[in-house]
Amino acid sequence: MDIYILGGKVWNGRELVDANVHIHDGIVAETGDVVPASGQDSKVIDAHGAAVIPGLVDVHVHLREPGYSYKETIADGTRAAAHGGFTTVCPMPNLNPAPDTVDHLDAQLGIIARDACIEVLPYATITRARMGNELVDYAALAPCVVGFSDDGTGVQSEDVMREAMRGIAATGKVLAAHCEVEALINKGYIHDGVYAREHRHRGICSESEWKEVERDIRLAEQTGCRLHICHVSTKESVELVRRAKAKGLPVTCETGAHYLAFCDEDLKEEGRFKMNPPLRSASDRKALLEGIADGTIDCIASDHAPHSAEEKSKGLEKSAMGVTGLEVSLPAVYTYAVRPGHISFARMIELMADNTRRIFGIEGGIAPGMRADLTVVDFNLNPKVNPAEFLSKGKATPFEGLPLYGKVKMTIAAGNIVYDENAR
Repeated sequence: MDIYILGGKVWNGRELVDANVHIHDGIVAETGDVVPASGQDSKVIDAHGAAVIPGLVDVHVHLREPGYSYKETIADGTRAAAHGGFTTVCPMPNLNPAPDTVDHLDAQLGIIARDACIEVLPYATITRARMGNELVDYAALAPCVVGFSDDGTGVQSEDVMREAMRGIAATGKVLAAHCEVEALINKGYIHDGVYAREHRHRGICSESEWKEVERDIRLAEQTGCRLHICHVSTKESVELVRRAKAKGLPVTCETGAHYLAFCDEDLKEEGRFKMNPPLRSASDRKALLEGIADGTIDCIASDHAPHSAEEKSKGLEKSAMGVTGLEVSLPAVYTYAVRPGHISFARMIELMADNTRRIFGIEGGIAPGMRADLTVVDFNLNPKVNPAEFLSKGKATPFEGLPLYGKVKMTIAAGNIVYDENAR
């Protein structure tokens, strides 16, 4: 079937322009002054008042299956992603069993093939069971994964990480590093800053992140491994990545929308403000905004980490780490980064679609000849965030109750309508 998207402002790679889009057999056939052919079996979509942008890509999500389906399933998680405008997501491997062998990975891939409504490209682990000790068979796993990560735990041994980077470099895949020095956490659970001191909470120091960022950049220089640093949250990490890029090292990084919108002074005694890494200081937030503006930070990823309501109901100290993000990431970035003038609309598209595809070798887009992955969004609307409307099982978000500009009207993945606000 052919699909025609008419009357919208279409992203042409540089700006939004008045144009129509024609999709044929899952491929963008043409954009511009195109109209449906008479007598053709086609679906016509009215996009007046909305923007038509490339489908978003999130390279850091937690879909929890297999092993933790009470938190999230691949079916629910991908429906939530489509609701948020995403056409490809890359789930992290903190699963049971962890995808550390081909057989374990096949269990995950089987669920994806059965239940996912969008493209899902998983990570395999760096080490067996994410324990940081024994390396996995990178060559065997590489053809079926987007990269390798032990996300949720940092690889503590420098020797193990060096050997891992050598093995992963040989595959050409990306190593996505969760950078955290466990010896420096000291049972902390929020940032070691203003709020922690005033409310007598145990803090996590910034050095626990940037010290391992520093180490992994050094190892990437030694091994030539393509290093992608997950969920950057500190000003020191931003500066380390900036220096690495200046040296021409194969280093990229991401941050999340919540780190751009909030700092530790915004914390409340609620589990929906608890994630790892934690919300840092106002100066860290400023550095992150500067980093997305000047190109130091390559991607914005949600780190979508759903938990049950019970797990998130125990306040800052005892709630599980992690917040849901797929359904608020785009409007949060637009509201807190684009509208205030920190970045341009074009830069937002780079951070949430173009760069992620380039770094991780992911298909799709809105240009003629591409696999038709695109999203229709009305950026004039600013509904308040209501977690009850989320399609994800996870409802905990620091954005709850806040008005965010940008409402996804429709998401099309590989030429298929995977979310339509009028069909809910």
